Amino acid sequence: MEHLGRHVIIELWGCNDAAINDSELVKSAMLDAVRAANATLLNIYVHTFSPQGVTGVAVLSESHLSIHTWPEHRYVAADVFTCGETTKPQAAADVLARRFGAEQTVVRELERGVFPTPEPPREPNPKSIRPRKLAGV
Repeated sequence: MEHLGRHVIIELWGCNDAAINDSELVKSAMLDAVRAANATLLNIYVHTFSPQGVTGVAVLSESHLSIHTWPEHRYVAADVFTCGETTKPQAAADVLARRFGAEQTVVRELERGVFPTPEPPREPNPKSIRPRKLAGV
């Protein structure tokens, strides 16, 4: 394994403004996305703003799924961060795009916890090596 997890950043444009302003529909879409990603839901919280907009967070055994909506712009920002080899965060993006009727979808995937390559051993700087004077000599 070269990395610990995958983080999918999702931007959905031209969404159904009524759907993305309905907390129950957003929650339902999030639950479908979690299932599609083959992730394990621990908890979910969805909040409705006044006068509009919804924010939701699903805490997963594998990490999280979050969503923020701007109905006035017909826009949804979401992300899915999963660890392990059995999850499919891209599938969650597909579900959200379909459920919200997105006209345009932009998805970026990042590898998280990429193990750094070991640095080659460095030669000591000859100027930093000074002979030491021993006490009593």
